[in-house]
Amino acid sequence: MNKTIFQCFEWYLPADGSLYKNLISTSSALAANGFTHVWMPPASKGFTGRNDVGYGVYDLYDLGEFRQKGSIGTKYGTKTQYLKAIQSLQKKKIQVIADVVLNHRMGADQTEDIMARNMDESNRYHAISAYHPVQVWTRYTFEGRNGKYSSFQWNWTHFTGTDWDELSKKHGILEFEGKNWNPNVSKENGNFDYVMGSDIDFSNPEVIHHLYQWGKWYTKTTGVNGFRLDAVKSIDSQFFPQWLNTMHRYGNHPNLAIGEYWTGNIWELKEYLSHSGYCMKLMDVPLHYHLMQAAGSNGTYDIRNLYAYTLSQTDPEFSCSFVDNHDTQPGQALESWVMDWFKPQAYASILLNRCKLPCVFYGDYYGIPHNNKQPVWLLREMIWIRANLLEDNIVDLYDDDLQKACWMAYSTAHPVLVLFTIADWKEKTVHEPSFAGMTFEDAGNPGNKVTFNSSGDGRLTCPPGGLSVYILEKDAAAMKKALKTKGGLRSLLSRKKS
Repeated sequence: MNKTIFQCFEWYLPADGSLYKNLISTSSALAANGFTHVWMPPASKGFTGRNDVGYGVYDLYDLGEFRQKGSIGTKYGTKTQYLKAIQSLQKKKIQVIADVVLNHRMGADQTEDIMARNMDESNRYHAISAYHPVQVWTRYTFEGRNGKYSSFQWNWTHFTGTDWDELSKKHGILEFEGKNWNPNVSKENGNFDYVMGSDIDFSNPEVIHHLYQWGKWYTKTTGVNGFRLDAVKSIDSQFFPQWLNTMHRYGNHPNLAIGEYWTGNIWELKEYLSHSGYCMKLMDVPLHYHLMQAAGSNGTYDIRNLYAYTLSQTDPEFSCSFVDNHDTQPGQALESWVMDWFKPQAYASILLNRCKLPCVFYGDYYGIPHNNKQPVWLLREMIWIRANLLEDNIVDLYDDDLQKACWMAYSTAHPVLVLFTIADWKEKTVHEPSFAGMTFEDAGNPGNKVTFNSSGDGRLTCPPGGLSVYILEKDAAAMKKALKTKGGLRSLLSRKKS
């Protein structure tokens, strides 16, 4: 079965602790639609407590169990609900991917007086002040947890720098005396070791030991199947190969890791894969940007080059493709939203073509009320088609029309034909003798049907700026029936095959 990930959160979910409960109640439907993996949000307590999306990590060991930062539960629920949600998904044969944030800590319990120097934000190797006294929030005592699971407490020696001096009440990147940014990170701004909060020092043996101990505890406690690794461009590339190898020996032996290295430069991604020993897949950020450019090009983007210089093309086995996510949605730090009109075509490009591991965003699947975004048209159908019909034999049917994309997922039993346009109305004549006499139905426009003639010729059409996904009439009927039921989507097709 083709793999498809569901990112089960977006930035503006209500802070009412309901996500885990909702996942329990919808796990059957997600499995039925064709999802094989669910990417869950960071589970650890953040520095703003119940209002934290999860990336401002305060205590890795608090999964919604202790009264810290004003609440017991996190934004998404309690530890008990979290574990039940994981188990519910896994019972439905859905693997769970945990979002792991190791780069920084935020919301320290106490300050410490040390020496530090200010660094140029555009060139982190360039000091713009001498070392001077500062007061920094770097002491983490976790009194609410009171040593349960781990007695480790963070202090300034475990960090490389921070961005707030309590003494002067000023923001600015501070590098601590006796510390240096890690060299095995992105070269953005000279060195991109620092992102936010208190930056963890991955050269400190105590830190490394602690992260291994936490990882073992977390993996055994939760039983997750894999990891989504946050901000890997800012973490020592030499850390993850052995850490992931160690985690594989615990719990459910997680064997999937997906790193977020945010850059549109394919060569930077390939370099990181090499330096980290190909221990993980990476999010295909270049493809995301290509989709955004195609959507905003007013019909001038050459759609034949959509996959050029993307991970999905150069390193498909190490690529996780996506259209949008919580960071790219409107109002967020990496906002680069793929325009709504093009979302169906974008998802066809990652779900119904050669992409090995596509990821569907919560905000596209369910909509985003905060941004007045509706669910993407035809998305559920495409997920179902990928799960039940799609095979690896993809045949390109492109021609000299730069505004049109056309391909065929060839199968004698369940062929799929895709045609989309970024401009005006398009058509494409397809010649395939094995299709002679077969009738195909447009999954999104049931009245749009095409019957191949006795020679195997069929004329596909697509509305302006639209998408047409043609599948056999019998498969269209099975899909319609399946999408009306809560479960059993795969079994409907398997019964027909038998």
